[in-house]
Order: sequence, then structure tokens, then C-alpha cells
Amino acid sequence: MTMAIELARFTIHEGAEDKLLAERPAMIDALRRRFPACLAAFLTKEDDGGWLDVLVWRDREQAEEAARLVDTVPECREWFRHIAESGGLRHVEVMDSWVADVLPGTTTAP
Repeated sequence: MTMAIELARFTIHEGAEDKLLAERPAMIDALRRRFPACLAAFLTKEDDGGWLDVLVWRDREQAEEAARLVDTVPECREWFRHIAESGGLRHVEVMDSWVADVLPGTTTAP
């Protein structure tokens, strides 16, 4: 099996950034409990003010299943209320990778 990365582009409602960030840890925790194949999540803000959510999954099949069922997780559904417009969701397969022993900002190896 090959790891997969999920890329979700979106914009948020005016003034929603603080809540989006504050609610993120609980949302990701609930997502990982429901979908343990989620290995990592990175929320990024692009130069144009848009957002790109990058999630790493054990494999594409599990990533696609989670995408179909994510609205069944109440914390995810609630977090999505901050999204003004979706720019789409894509899944890509990891063909090669390298990971540092310890990522910056973490205390344990991935």
C-alpha cells in the first residue's frame, strides 16, 4: 500500500480565522479517532489568503472513505461551518518520501 496525501483548498468566512484555529485541535482529534488511518495534518495559509489543508493518510482507499464519511463526525461538520468556499479536494499517492527524525515543533518522532 502507498501512503496518500489529501489536499483541500478553501476560503473562510470573514473574521473566522481565530475560531478556525482554536477549534482545529478538537476537530483533528475527533477525525483521528474516527479514521485512525490519518497519520498527519497540516493546515496552511496561502499568500492569497486562501487555505490548504494537507492530510497524510495510510493509503488512498482509507483517505477516500474518510472524505465520503467526514460529515458523520460532528466536530468536523462544525469546523466546516467556517469554510466560505471550497476549492476542491484531491488525493495524491506518495511515490517517494523522506521524514526527519523529529519534525520542527514536535517532541517525538512521527
